[in-house]
Amino acid sequence: METRTYDSKADIDQLNAFLREELSAVETYQQCLEKIDQPQIASGLTDLQRSHQKRATLLRQRVQELGGTPQTDSGMWGSFSKLVEGGATMFGEKSALSALEQGEDRGVKSYESGSQKLSPDNQLFINSAILPEHHHSHDTLNRLKSVIH
Repeated sequence: METRTYDSKADIDQLNAFLREELSAVETYQQCLEKIDQPQIASGLTDLQRSHQKRATLLRQRVQELGGTPQTDSGMWGSFSKLVEGGATMFGEKSALSALEQGEDRGVKSYESGSQKLSPDNQLFINSAILPEHHHSHDTLNRLKSVIH
């Protein structure tokens, strides 16, 4: 049986990619929150934004533990997400929440495919500390969409 070796630089790069996505999500939620009028929806989105901030903090810490330098901004993906979300918020709250939900879908897919490239320890970190919270965010958005008037 062949033993697979893992490159900590590759793990750092992948974790930083995840971190950029989380930072982008925080920015996108902020943009959406500025357009939401219903207090119940705004409260739910604030909780989701905090969840993304928490995940960003965990990823930042993990990159540092591996000896890497954590990303500090969302990069080009953040700019694209803001553009998409900006267009969605022009069409109302339901469209904005649908755009956020699509972002959560992309995030889950990204974590599931990207984590396969990680060392076993970092796969475990993503699967136990990050992905469950991401699935919870997606479910919460579904519930929020159902209460929009």
